[in-house]
Amino acid sequence: MLHNLSQNNSIIHEQLNFIRNKNLHNNRELFRSTIEKVGFLLGYEISRNLAFESTNIETPLGIANTKKLKEQPVLATILRAGLPLHEGLLQAFPESDNCFVGAYRKDTPDGGFTIKLDYLATTNLEQKILILADPMLATGASLQKTLNELFKKYQPKQTIIASVIASKQGIQHLNQHFPDIDIYSAAVDAELNSHGYIIPGLGDAGDLAFGMK
Repeated sequence: MLHNLSQNNSIIHEQLNFIRNKNLHNNRELFRSTIEKVGFLLGYEISRNLAFESTNIETPLGIANTKKLKEQPVLATILRAGLPLHEGLLQAFPESDNCFVGAYRKDTPDGGFTIKLDYLATTNLEQKILILADPMLATGASLQKTLNELFKKYQPKQTIIASVIASKQGIQHLNQHFPDIDIYSAAVDAELNSHGYIIPGLGDAGDLAFGMK
């Protein structure tokens, strides 16, 4: 299921305005901190559909009946571009275990590219809620390869993708291969260019956050 946050009025539009604006892209600190804010807001929206249970908290004046998450999700991210988004999600779910995946594009002689995955460090994901952060859901190829690798060993009971901007093609691609996943994105753009980048998008999130490769 797709959850497109840009379809409703919220403060997330202000954060998207910052990170899309090319005139602000020379400020890496602002870019990273804004992506973190988007991550926190995505975490908040995701939390609204997670299971909670009642709990009693002792206050200085009595007992308050409140709610808490029934279980903590596992937060996973695709390095390096996903790190600021991951930090924002971690602010929303500070007690979560974490998973890190190294995946990157490798150019091919025909002018295209393939996805290489060369690093995976994860906690046990069996029957856990997995939230996988990738700021730009473009073709969906890196997420597909990452999920295939994770699913070889573990079967999470729920898988959620958290993205800043997703393309319609990438969403369709993931839904074809993983029909049961949930996708939360701050915005959805219509096109990909010939190099697999989202149009209008915001550029290369990893380069904007950490410098040119």
